Amino acid sequence: MLEEAMAAIAEDGLAALTMSALAERLGTSGGHILYYFGSKDRLLLAALRWSESALAEERRALLGRRTAAERKLDDFLRLYLPRGPRDPRWTLWIELWARTPGNPELQEAQRELDDDWQRDLEALLTAGAARGRFAPLDAPARASELLALLDGLSTRVVLGEGAGPDIRPALEAARAAASLLVPRA
Repeated sequence: MLEEAMAAIAEDGLAALTMSALAERLGTSGGHILYYFGSKDRLLLAALRWSESALAEERRALLGRRTAAERKLDDFLRLYLPRGPRDPRWTLWIELWARTPGNPELQEAQRELDDDWQRDLEALLTAGAARGRFAPLDAPARASELLALLDGLSTRVVLGEGAGPDIRPALEAARAAASLLVPRA
């Protein structure tokens, strides 16, 4: 259900999504979906948490690999960035950002999800510096800066700005920023 909701939101946006249209796609009733989620905002949040849960598993696997810190950082960048324009998981983020200013529940959820990415990137950078792969650094500050930059690059890719469906320019820009923010030892 959440995968289909994510796809429907990515196609036309949350504002255009109706519970009845989603219900038709799922072969159920709009009332059933509304009963289960309560609102479109909660449906959005459930779909985003579901998507982020899968990405958290991928991050844990990435952090647990026995590879060089530089490789892990590059893999982290690739995992973070969208796979192309209208990437469904990134479309959910954009929808969430648009709704958080007036919604404390969504603000808290955004903070939690952002903190997970921050914590994992900090751990990667700290471990890399401890092993002498990265120069000594302020891991929380560098992680925060890099994530902010990745958010900007990702938004441009999802909205189709720049090189169209080719995400390589965004990945190269992310790599260049990472090399400045996280210099090698």
